[in-house]
Parts: sequence; structure tokens; C-alpha cells
Amino acid sequence: AGAFGGWTAWHLRRRGARVTLLDAWGPGNSRASSGGETRVIRGTYGPRRVYTVLAARSLALWREHERRWKRQLYCPIGVLWLVEEDDQYERAALPILKETRLAFEELDGAETARRYPQINCEQVRWAILERDAGYLTARLACEAVLAGFLEEGGEYRQLAVRPGDVVAGAMRGVTLSDGSVLRADAYVFAAGPWLGRLFPDVIGDLVRPTRQEVFFFGTPPGDTRFTEEAMPVWADHGARFMYGIPGNRWRGFKVADDTRGPPFDPTAGERQATAEGLRAARAYLGYRFPGLAGAPLLEARVCQYEQSPDEHFIIDRHPGA
Repeated sequence: AGAFGGWTAWHLRRRGARVTLLDAWGPGNSRASSGGETRVIRGTYGPRRVYTVLAARSLALWREHERRWKRQLYCPIGVLWLVEEDDQYERAALPILKETRLAFEELDGAETARRYPQINCEQVRWAILERDAGYLTARLACEAVLAGFLEEGGEYRQLAVRPGDVVAGAMRGVTLSDGSVLRADAYVFAAGPWLGRLFPDVIGDLVRPTRQEVFFFGTPPGDTRFTEEAMPVWADHGARFMYGIPGNRWRGFKVADDTRGPPFDPTAGERQATAEGLRAARAYLGYRFPGLAGAPLLEARVCQYEQSPDEHFIIDRHPGA
């Protein structure tokens, strides 16, 4: 019942299919890649046009569903891309942003510093401000999609799944953690980091979960410079890919490193941040946001990415089907 599973179930149900949605721990749970308080939606993906197109479509659909469900899930506070040295990634994105009609501005270093004095822009040569971008309240969004699916007449069961054998092009049901067997005309496995475990012969290590640490720091009392009213989501695509979200619906000033971490077990892995990760986050925070140097840590989370060999999505039929 994450992003892929929940939305797939919702769309199939809207098309008239009878759908049962299964999840071992529930929508937006703490093990899920789609969980967490916030996730960034941005249009800048370097030269990879397909993801900018998908992001533009996603923004339109979130606006549509916010109206449908009468609740705000997406916060369009913008995304600011800071460029210090190599700018090939950002330069490649500009014509694609124009093509997809995602609103943005190019800012030189001086203008970036003028607009956002709370950011250390001494080495920033230029920046992209994506005005349509922002962040999604991820956990709440997963819950909203499930609620929408149930309103459409779908069935949800909170159980783990084991795929059945594939014989003569068909799967012989799936075994659930309560011992029952569910049989259907078709099966969709949107299991993210668990795909390799579910299909060791077909996927195996081709989908590799990595450990990612996220930190939330406290801002000074009454200091509004680091709220989402005063600044956008920021992305610093330099030697490492650092990013963060101000405010986070009052959870704290989010700082994370997008660089792929070590391999991680999404089921049994301990989700406690490392001292090394915290030191790196603090050092970066003090450099880029001097007013937050020495800020207290409010909380830390460990999530995971799941990585395919070419970093693209895997959407395919089982080879035995």
C-alpha cells in the first residue's frame, strides 16, 4: 500500500476490476520506502526527460485528488537547486523544464543570496528555483490513497504475501501470512525493496536496498528564517547530493544525503542513525546554513532506497507469465 501499490490498486478499481490490496505493515509504515513525513516532488532530473514528464503529471494528479478528497497533501513551496561547480545536471534539465511547462526561474549567485540570506551562497554561481515543486506529506498521502481505494469499493488486508509457483504462464495463487491462499486472474507485486526476496531467481540482487539517514534539527525560538514560509525545499547537487525541507509540518529542519548508502535489510535492519552520519549532517548544516550551526537534533530516521542496475523503474511481466 505504498506509492506504487496503492495507486495501482486505486486505478484498477476505478477501471472496474475487483481488487484486493495487501500490505504486511500498512500504508506509510516505518519500514516502507513510501513512508516518512515528507518526500520531495521536483522536476529537475538532469537529462532524464521521462522523470520530469512523470513529475509534471504527478503534480497535476495530486491537485486533482486534493480537490476530490478535500484535503491538502502537497505543499508547493518550491525547490531551490544550488550550483557551485559542475552544472551539467542542472543545465540539461532546463530545456526539459520548459518543455513540460513547469514554472521555474534561473537565479545568479547574487540574486540567490539576496532572496535567501539565511543560506551561505558564497560559492553558489547560480540556481534553479522550481516554483511548482515542493514536498508531499508522504505518510498521510499513502493513508489517503488507501482511504480513496476503500471508498471505491476495494478490499484491503494487512497480511504478508508469498508468491505461488508460476506454471504454464499462470501463478497458482499467493499464500498469505494467516495461512490462507488468495487466487486471482492477475497479480501485481509492487513490493519495492522486498522484490528481490519475493523473487530471488528473477530479481534477486538486481534491486538493491540501501540505508539512508535523515536528520531533523531544531531552529532557534522565534526565528522564522528557516520556515517554509521563508524558504523553499533546497537541493545541493555537488560532490554529494544534499537536500532538505524547512518546516516539515513542524517536525524540524530536514537534512539528508541522497548519496547511496550501504546495503540494508528493510525488514530486520535496525533503524538507528549513526554518529558518523550525524556528524556529516551537522557539518553540512553549519556550512550551508550558518544560523543553524550547533542546532539541536530533534529526531533521526533511517529509510531505504531501492536501486535497479540502471536506476530506472522495473515495470514488467514475470518471465514465466
